[in-house]
Amino acid sequence: MIGCMCIHGFTGAPFEVEPLAEYLKKHTDWEISVPTLPGHGDELKLKGIAYNKWIEHAEEELKRLISRCEKVYVIGFSMGGLIASYLTVHYPVDKLVLLSAAAYYVNPKQLFFDIKEMVRDAFRGNLADNEMFVRYKRKIRATPITATLQFRRLVASIRPILNQITVPTLIAQGESDGVVPPRSARYLFNNISSSAKKLIFIKDSKHLICHCEEGDRLFREILGFLQKKPE
Repeated sequence: MIGCMCIHGFTGAPFEVEPLAEYLKKHTDWEISVPTLPGHGDELKLKGIAYNKWIEHAEEELKRLISRCEKVYVIGFSMGGLIASYLTVHYPVDKLVLLSAAAYYVNPKQLFFDIKEMVRDAFRGNLADNEMFVRYKRKIRATPITATLQFRRLVASIRPILNQITVPTLIAQGESDGVVPPRSARYLFNNISSSAKKLIFIKDSKHLICHCEEGDRLFREILGFLQKKPE
């Protein structure tokens, strides 16, 4: 049996990777795991949680998959991409997929355009319909500064070990991502040591890459990569 774990991002929940997880369930007989990291989910309770707790939770779920499956793949979105990278270095992971992985974060140029669009919608009286405003208003209110510091520490602790990744790796990045800039994907591609690595950009995708309009094409690319036999 093949096991595949999908890890969501900082202040997120399984819904961030749910479209991909559902696609994999529909097209394979794999065991798909989508854990909820401590303090995350529909209601954020991040106060007092250190970043190592997020890693440890993912480790326990990965160990469970390894005990049950002959092969294990790990997919990580945003901060989950950094956690997935850590797991790949320390455990027998067969393939790695990084989606909008946050080796770097905040894309000032795209964020400026997104904020400008929010201002336009505010003047039009349509702010409540602006997807980015609705999604991030709740997160900003519910995310303590200490949790953001823990996120930064996680990134800083994992970035130096990226060169220890040697398994086949697929990196996907939205070109219109206002949270994680395209240079993050290029950094990952240049620093991961795998000889079998691929970088793809999704032109119109913002940060939630699994919810973009080109999702089906992205999911086919991911499944094809995971099913491809070693050359």
